[in-house]
Amino acid sequence: MKVRVKQTRSAINRDKSQKATLVALGLRKLNQVVEHESTPQIEGMIRKVQHLVVVERA
Repeated sequence: MKVRVKQTRSAINRDKSQKATLVALGLRKLNQVVEHESTPQIEGMIRKVQHLVVVERA
């Protein structure tokens, strides 16, 4: 199953680990959308930055 992740809030004033998680997900700009396969690793990354992103299950 695929998940579509969209960054909706800025990473300014966030922990380094949260910024690194966004970069690892492939998100570099606001309103950017990336698509990933739903794996436990990706789900954990999404959970870590869930307050900065919107997730759409496909």
